[in-house]
Amino acid sequence: MDIRELKKLENKRKMNKGYMWALFCAILWGIWYIPGTIIWAVPPFDAMWINIADPTGAGTYENGTAATLVVAVLISAFNALTVILALLVWNGVLGKFGEMTRTLKEFHPCSKWFFLASIFGGPMAILGSFIAIGFIGAGFAAVAALLYPVIGSILARQWYGEQISKRAWMGILVIIVGGLTIFVGGAIAEISAGSINYIGYVGGLMAALGWGIEGAIAGKGLDIAEPDVGITLRFLGENLIWWIILVPAVALAGYPVFEYAIAAFNPLSIMVLGFAGITFGYCYVSWYKSFPLIGVGRGQGIGNLYGLCAVIFMYLFLAQVPAWTVLVGGALCVLGSFVMISEEASEESLR
Repeated sequence: MDIRELKKLENKRKMNKGYMWALFCAILWGIWYIPGTIIWAVPPFDAMWINIADPTGAGTYENGTAATLVVAVLISAFNALTVILALLVWNGVLGKFGEMTRTLKEFHPCSKWFFLASIFGGPMAILGSFIAIGFIGAGFAAVAALLYPVIGSILARQWYGEQISKRAWMGILVIIVGGLTIFVGGAIAEISAGSINYIGYVGGLMAALGWGIEGAIAGKGLDIAEPDVGITLRFLGENLIWWIILVPAVALAGYPVFEYAIAAFNPLSIMVLGFAGITFGYCYVSWYKSFPLIGVGRGQGIGNLYGLCAVIFMYLFLAQVPAWTVLVGGALCVLGSFVMISEEASEESLR
């Protein structure tokens, strides 16, 4: 076997390993929508929504929109908190605290990228997903974000020259058509019915844009950082944003968010939030590990199968069936992802 064949074999092994991590990401991400849906009906979040939406107890729920947004903020903050706990356990088992400290000190070469990723992945993508769950439903939220590989692939090409083949562009076009079916089809159906939860659609767009931008940014940071450490620093940044800036800002706006944050430390909410933290934390570990091996575009393309996994898990465990526009659009997005990843792996670098 000559050097060229050895290089091709090594590249194939690397790609197979990357696809495996991306598939783990899709399965764990799909499971995450189960606790992400249940948590809204768990104390104190259920009582928090009612008390903010209907402060007079008249049953008018005139502050329903504000209540949903405030509860989404607190759930997102707790989601970040449980994820960082799961990741610290993961890194402790792997013995990577020393590497984490060294990477954290290297702000300019890599830590700044993970902090930027925390902004787009947390207050934009994860909050957007919870807003979509709160206003429209988990099925829509899971499928609406399937547009994110389009954003990530295009940005990765523009920022650091990651290659996009003709087949990948074809997959991107199919995903765009699927996304239009989800958003435009759902909006037309709601307008025909006389009302539209436009904030829920904004949340879906926030999720797609946020996760797409985060993937491209993280790909830059992972050029010189270890994935397990990188994802932990990314969630460390997100927790700082939630608990030092955004949650206090909501409290200053007059909402009793700290009162309900303390009340969230009860066995049932801890169990549900812990389930969310474990599934989302290790989904992210798998996602970040796939990027250096198969590239941001392919990693996000395989990760896009989370939408299909989420629909299946929510049907099996919560008996939820999304609208036909969500099912058709989601099927197109998954088809586009398969088109993107079905291309032959090049033996050359992805960049």
